[in-house]
Amino acid sequence: MKAFFTRRKAVYGAAAAALALTLSACGGSGGSSPSGSAGGGDTSAPFTVATNVSLSGSPTFDKIKSNGKIRIGVKQDQPGLGFKDAATGEYTGFDIQIAEWIAASLGYDKSKIDFKPIPSANRESALQNGDIDYYVGTYSITDKRKKLVDFAGPYFITGQGLLVKKDNTTITSEKDLSGKKVCSATGSTPIQNIKENFKSATPVEFDTYSQCVDSLKSGSVDAVTTDQAILLGYASQDPDNLKVVGQPFTTEKYGVGLAKGDAALRHFINKMFTDGKSTWEKIYDGTLGSSGTKVIQPAVDDYQ
Repeated sequence: MKAFFTRRKAVYGAAAAALALTLSACGGSGGSSPSGSAGGGDTSAPFTVATNVSLSGSPTFDKIKSNGKIRIGVKQDQPGLGFKDAATGEYTGFDIQIAEWIAASLGYDKSKIDFKPIPSANRESALQNGDIDYYVGTYSITDKRKKLVDFAGPYFITGQGLLVKKDNTTITSEKDLSGKKVCSATGSTPIQNIKENFKSATPVEFDTYSQCVDSLKSGSVDAVTTDQAILLGYASQDPDNLKVVGQPFTTEKYGVGLAKGDAALRHFINKMFTDGKSTWEKIYDGTLGSSGTKVIQPAVDDYQ
């Protein structure tokens, strides 16, 4: 598979412009606000998808209306998914556009969004403390996490992979990790998998995946592990020195992190995903889909 984010800024810029024109045309001039919405911007903005699900009883949406803006937890160091340009401060990627789609469906355009980068280890506490309204950032749905927070989705499915230096010939798959230093983000699903199922490997943890990649380049770790979609983004930034090896060896379902017990918002977002398949496809095609790899939007699991 070719690395997917070559000429990322140019591709994303053009794709975003085309997507905005397409979806604005489809949405009409008035758009549609969710039941009870006070509106935080132009509800005919790109990505807006009407649903017939009421947000009555959602404490999160009540807070959003009171604040007049949406605070969204994201990643900022994952090319193609959640990435912040150091020069412009602009956020791009698949997860970012999913987050913007949800905001637009709630009645809030980009000018009313406050993106907040949150490390993997702090996602649950950020939702529990009310620091953010929802989280979109390669957040795998697990039974352990569902005890602390709620999830809408899944909106994407991937799997754990491995990133190594280009000249590494000793690691070709997860079967070669014995005695190797394997790095991932603190609190992430991949580092827990290494600890629990690869006892002969040495886990190394940092707050962000970019720190792991820097350690790989310097030679202080042998491999970086996280979802393969993320690793391909890093490899595309430095194809002369980095490569992704093997095949995914887990299944990771990305969900939208929500405050525990906010069933109204969860139902709303899941209905949006179910009704908005064409919107999901446009977002994917303009971001991760630039790799040439086609995937199918997963069905949501609107658990009780």
